[in-house]
Amino acid sequence: MAVEIKKVKYLPELRRVAELADEIWHECFVDIISEGQIDYMVEKFQSLEAMIRQVEEQAYTYLAVYDDDDLCGYIAVKPEHDDRFFLSKLYLRVDKRGQGIARLMLERVFEEARKHGKSSVYLTVNKHNDHAVAVYKKAGFVLTDSVVTDIGGGYVMDDYIFTYVL
Repeated sequence: MAVEIKKVKYLPELRRVAELADEIWHECFVDIISEGQIDYMVEKFQSLEAMIRQVEEQAYTYLAVYDDDDLCGYIAVKPEHDDRFFLSKLYLRVDKRGQGIARLMLERVFEEARKHGKSSVYLTVNKHNDHAVAVYKKAGFVLTDSVVTDIGGGYVMDDYIFTYVL
């Protein structure tokens, strides 16, 4: 296993990440939210167009995760205007889970946060995504809040907010 985490710099790379996002979201959330909400959220937050907007207008950085040159995961992060660093997305294909790759992904997030001079990393995670909640707790994140966010289309995100102090 040779894991590499690379900053996404070019449109073709971002397009591949968007395609992977569609695949992962449909495998990851199928038992948590409806297919309609998955499709809606992928289009709104994980389509190529949405990712381009996030990078160009909202200061997001996307990182692609490769295992032996196989694109298998991705990360999206954003420095906030305060001392926090937002971990917006951390996704890994199901066949790559349980191999320590998520730990490497989180280490990279912490490294990026420190580069930006931040003192904590926070994220939102679906309250019913038991696997992700367990991963974040094991990594040392602490539950700090919960929020229900109307995302349009008749859908809401029902999330926990977790924080990791660097």
